[in-house]
Amino acid sequence: MRELVLFISRSLVDHPEQVEVFEVENERGLVLQVKVAPEDVGKVIGKQGRIAKAIRSLVKAASSHETRRIMVDILS
Repeated sequence: MRELVLFISRSLVDHPEQVEVFEVENERGLVLQVKVAPEDVGKVIGKQGRIAKAIRSLVKAASSHETRRIMVDILS
């Protein structure tokens, strides 16, 4: 799942070499934290969060066979 989020995020930004995705396990499931360059945060979030919501929807659909919950957070 990390690779999917990494690929999508790198496709959206101007500085793909600065995109990092961290996996953090907590009591609620797996959290994928996306870190991008400060000037690229808006491109990953999108207007009114539409791109971020689309990324979360893709991850949810791709992880439907997983037993644990997978969430996506975008770090600034």
